[in-house]
Amino acid sequence: MTSPADVGHEAVRDPAPSSLHGYLTAPLGLSDVFDQDEPVLQGRPLLPGVEIPSFGCTDRWPFEAQRRPANVAPSGWVAVFDSFPREWNLRAREISMAVLNPQHPALVKIGADLDRDPYQPGTVNGALSGLRVLIEWAREAGLGLHPAAWSSSDMHRFVAEKSETHSTAMVRNYVGSIRLLHELAPALTGGGLAADPWPGRSARAVAKDPRSDEVSTPNIRPEVWFPLIKAAWTYIDTFSADIIGARDTHLQLSSRPIGPLEPLPDHVSRWLAVAHHAIPLHHGGSGQAGEPNWNLLAELMGRGRGNAFSTRARAGSQIGRAREIVRQALAAGRGRPGSLIEHLAEVDRPDGSRGPWHPGIDPWVLGHECRALRAACYIFVAALSMMRDSEIREVVRGSVVAEFYGAPALVSRKRKQDPGRPIEHWWVIEPVARAILVAEELSAHPELVFADPGLPGSTTRINSYEHSISRKLIEKFIEHVNDTADRTGLERIPADKVAPHMFRKTMSMLVATEPGAEIALGLQLKHAATRALANRSTQGYGASDANWARLLDTAIEDARFMRLRDLYDRHHAGAVIGYGPGADKLTHTFDSVKKAALAATRTAKTGDKRTEYDLLHKARVTLRFGKLNHCTLDQNHPEGAKCLEEAVVPAGHTGPLIDRCQPGRCHNSVITPDHLKIWKSEEHSLLTLLETPKIAPCRGDQLTQQLDDVRSVIRRAEK
Repeated sequence: MTSPADVGHEAVRDPAPSSLHGYLTAPLGLSDVFDQDEPVLQGRPLLPGVEIPSFGCTDRWPFEAQRRPANVAPSGWVAVFDSFPREWNLRAREISMAVLNPQHPALVKIGADLDRDPYQPGTVNGALSGLRVLIEWAREAGLGLHPAAWSSSDMHRFVAEKSETHSTAMVRNYVGSIRLLHELAPALTGGGLAADPWPGRSARAVAKDPRSDEVSTPNIRPEVWFPLIKAAWTYIDTFSADIIGARDTHLQLSSRPIGPLEPLPDHVSRWLAVAHHAIPLHHGGSGQAGEPNWNLLAELMGRGRGNAFSTRARAGSQIGRAREIVRQALAAGRGRPGSLIEHLAEVDRPDGSRGPWHPGIDPWVLGHECRALRAACYIFVAALSMMRDSEIREVVRGSVVAEFYGAPALVSRKRKQDPGRPIEHWWVIEPVARAILVAEELSAHPELVFADPGLPGSTTRINSYEHSISRKLIEKFIEHVNDTADRTGLERIPADKVAPHMFRKTMSMLVATEPGAEIALGLQLKHAATRALANRSTQGYGASDANWARLLDTAIEDARFMRLRDLYDRHHAGAVIGYGPGADKLTHTFDSVKKAALAATRTAKTGDKRTEYDLLHKARVTLRFGKLNHCTLDQNHPEGAKCLEEAVVPAGHTGPLIDRCQPGRCHNSVITPDHLKIWKSEEHSLLTLLETPKIAPCRGDQLTQQLDDVRSVIRRAEK
């Protein structure tokens, strides 16, 4: 019997596949496996006092009882079933119930339990999305809506068609959704897919997406990286004080209590009687440039943010008379750019002029600039901390730690593959810490730092942007920078795809160019959870990039030339730059450059510095800088290089063999005064060791030989 409470949910059972037509016209039905009133979230940490949806809910299951990540919108934390065809509503709920609770006793009893961790709500939505696409495809293909009517060849055709237009990751999702119809067939009322279309093959293999040590995430191109990071830092370092100052002024003005108000014309006259009061004018944006900014004027006068100066008022009314008084004052020169604060920071503009970075921050502009500043803080932190988007968005107030193992750090929660969400510390540089503090000052959220700043009187709720998509946040910031570049002086950013995870990948690649960086990267990227060594994932993050290779090589060459130029300046200032034949060869080159510069500029005593540096650069001085000495080996003339004598040079190798270097004997060696200090310190250390009582003879002979080599270098430098 069906009770009144079951109206619309009649206890209809799926017929055998031979009578599929009867099922397609059946009501929603009851499940053979799950009870209508049992909760859909079981065996996981839940928030107290939050209602948990029951299996019998046929429209949607909100998952608010499970803590939602800060970077997930509320719409992404609910499973929607009323968008499925009526014939699929029960089946979609049964699949969702099974993946949310893979070890459910009812599944274990019938042998349909899944050997995997419970799905998170976002993963459930991904599976449901795949099913919707599959159902629509089957409808268009004329296959019917019951999966028992679908063959393996049908599923092969579906995947093949989707592979032509969708990413491999999306195709993997489709394969996973199809497999659930087979794996859970015993638990699906009326049955599921009869066979696995791809027995023995993984979803990656089916989607032709094999695992690789290479990280598929592309790097941000250097043409985009540099202007983007510079723009973000300019907002944080230069513009933030003005934006936050305007925000505070706006908060103060809009929160003033509004008591009994005098007639508007009298109020305007009294306000204008103060000599420094001026009418705020629009400078574009929400109003015509040069026209009075009526809303800001009302706010400055203390009459709230309403339409105190309504444009619909008649000419003879109080509002009409007040507007006329304002226009008379404006004709008398009492106007000024509409802004909540004065004296904005000045910048150098592309046209060569210098002036305020903004014509005026009024309440309408303030919202846009607050969100631009929030985006700038997010971009800067994402780029220079290598944190994931989810971890950045989880940062709460007070997360900046002054010291963690000797360096500033940021506290956040690690979410990826870690349902326990342990506390993680991310080492950061001081500018990143400052960006976090600016974002914290800007945010109106009681806990989260990267929530919408929120403005009083806005029709939008204070947390409306708390769940905004970070990728869109970056896109809007780039658009804003490009639209305002003429007045802010910022460099325009080329149009290109920039996503949050690309910052992590790009910075990892840049850091990986430093010696020994792999272990440090593994620690910072949290890839060293089980061992203090970087793994293959870290190596993939740090892989080289052709777009950056030439730039990095140029940067290294520029740094090398700067050091060479310093030696050149020190030599011509009369300082000793080094000892030995290599130093003599180097000083001879410097003197030749000086002589050529004098001849080129026809100057009696000193040549033009730029000419000297240009000639020095063209001289192509071969100098390799080292900790214990410098090397002047010219690959085209390697004579006298001790490291190459009687040595087997590896195929393709150019330059000296560093491990065979003999600083005290080679004609290419340069011992600078700084090097000499190290050699003398080594001499002292060896003498101390030789004076050790009861030292073994063999050890003493070894130390004596080392001491002779060290003294050979020192004698050569001091003779």
